[in-house]
Amino acid sequence: MKKNILLLSAGRRVELAQAFRSEITARSLVAKLFATEMRPEFSAACQVVEQSFKAPRVTDPAYIDYLLTTCLEWEIGLVVPTIDTELLLLSQNRERFAANGIHIVISDEELVRVCRDKRLTADLFAQMGIDSPKIYPRENIKFPCFAKPYDGSCSIGALAIREPQMLSDAMVSDEKMMFMELIEDGFDEYTVDAYFDRHGVLACFVPRQRLEIRAGEISKGVTRKHHVYEYLLEKLPALTRARGCITLQLFSNPKTGRFAALEINPRFGGGYPLSYSAGANYPGWLIDEYLLERDVSFVDSWESNLLMLRYDAKVLVHGAV
Repeated sequence: MKKNILLLSAGRRVELAQAFRSEITARSLVAKLFATEMRPEFSAACQVVEQSFKAPRVTDPAYIDYLLTTCLEWEIGLVVPTIDTELLLLSQNRERFAANGIHIVISDEELVRVCRDKRLTADLFAQMGIDSPKIYPRENIKFPCFAKPYDGSCSIGALAIREPQMLSDAMVSDEKMMFMELIEDGFDEYTVDAYFDRHGVLACFVPRQRLEIRAGEISKGVTRKHHVYEYLLEKLPALTRARGCITLQLFSNPKTGRFAALEINPRFGGGYPLSYSAGANYPGWLIDEYLLERDVSFVDSWESNLLMLRYDAKVLVHGAV
């Protein structure tokens, strides 16, 4: 049975790579952790794994064949994606890899497709009974509003528009741009790291309040088990066709009791290391489920009010050319 693990598009995810290495060691598992990147020599995470591989761009027609060949050659049994742009393609090829004894931790194609289109995600939230911001038709935009591409990520192209004069003709004519209710005063921003087991059953979720954001990623945050957790406890299990780590973004107003969910990303979030430190051991559970064939049960014993203060660190590579 293949026991090695591959972290795709590893980039700066040093803490996630270290978590997988720690869980491999904790289980005395004879396994190696590998990573891919387009330029692995400039990826910090690629320096802390056993070996890294130079991968083609995900839009390259040869990408899937390259990935499958690499997995077979290096006896990789578990593949963990980390970026939005490859999720749909991986979900479409999940069964092809499974036929070769390789588990890609990815939700079903239908769910991934919904998550990649924030207009469809709003419909999904409604089905789950989760409140979300109102979406305005472009012929009846109300101000102030929030504009962003329906398939965007990392806040790229997102903009608060407070008055009609700020709205350009190019934005209105851009078919990918969507306009929604602006959520700001009195609301706290949360990311929820949820884990769905290999059967699609919710096994854990950790709301973490985003106290400070830097370049679209959390730099200061704290885990919270209070009104957000209570609000989602009976709603999140309704998310079907999900597997592995799922991140949900939402706002909460503790004074009015209103919630407003924005998006779902069916992958590890950049701030997941905080949830891991709090006891939400998703890397370990992935190893247990997909490599050791062990079931996981629901866990709610993670540490609440755990504060994370991130800082810049370095990875040194000697003899670089």
